Amino acid sequence: METLLEITNLEKQLESLHIGPIQLTVESGTITTLVGRNGSGKSTLLKLIMNLVKPDQGNIKLLDVFTHGQDESWKQFIAYQPQTIIGWDAFTGQTLKEFIAPLYRVWDEELFQKMVSLFGIPLNRRFRKLSQGMQQKLTIALTISKNTPLLLLDEPTSFMDIPAKQLLMDLLVDWIDQGERAIIMTSHQSADIMKLSDYINVLKNGKLIANFEKETLFATYQRYWLTEKLPAITIPGEVKRTANYLISSSPEQTETFLSTQQIKWTTQEALKIEEIITLLTV
Repeated sequence: METLLEITNLEKQLESLHIGPIQLTVESGTITTLVGRNGSGKSTLLKLIMNLVKPDQGNIKLLDVFTHGQDESWKQFIAYQPQTIIGWDAFTGQTLKEFIAPLYRVWDEELFQKMVSLFGIPLNRRFRKLSQGMQQKLTIALTISKNTPLLLLDEPTSFMDIPAKQLLMDLLVDWIDQGERAIIMTSHQSADIMKLSDYINVLKNGKLIANFEKETLFATYQRYWLTEKLPAITIPGEVKRTANYLISSSPEQTETFLSTQQIKWTTQEALKIEEIITLLTV
């Protein structure tokens, strides 16, 4: 797999938040999801990658080109969908497409028309006249159709109805399978994370505190339903306990201890993604 994006020692001081230092590598064929509480720095990290916010220190390289240098050729290889669009209100979808498409050498008109049809986007209406959900659908169609190697999607399914969310997830899966491509997205939607993610990166107070392969994450966090009371001491791997169950982030160590102490459990299960993210970010 080709390395598309490399972030090293990235830091940025905001008014109320210090971002970094962040190390992140994104390879082709992968979907990386940034998760964390509101205000943890997810959207700011995407803006830093796009050079919309200037880093205080560190480097960001897209296809081996520094994004904060004089060479701006990297902009042809990245497409960004922000949460808030500014300056589009007066334009129709058709006009926006005519502005944007010529800027990208590999614009995919067939994909754009497919998404317009699937989502029922009225290209003749001004952006401000569209519902929030329809604005999101148009924005996504204009972003993905740029057909760049790297997509940055900030809460891509916000305001979308359930059928549209499913259509978009299917489109993204098909899109990434068609070449040397990658996606970085932010999401609070567990369905998006479950279906799309290869890697889950957890941000907390501006720090990248964990980077997991999705399947490894579910194998790591386990719940044990107990038949008897636990000892007062902290058990190896223990993350949380109640009167009825124990949550562990190191199942092998936990099970060894429970077996040694002859403490039995009735059921063992993986945590849901929402539970894991909550444990990591509170």
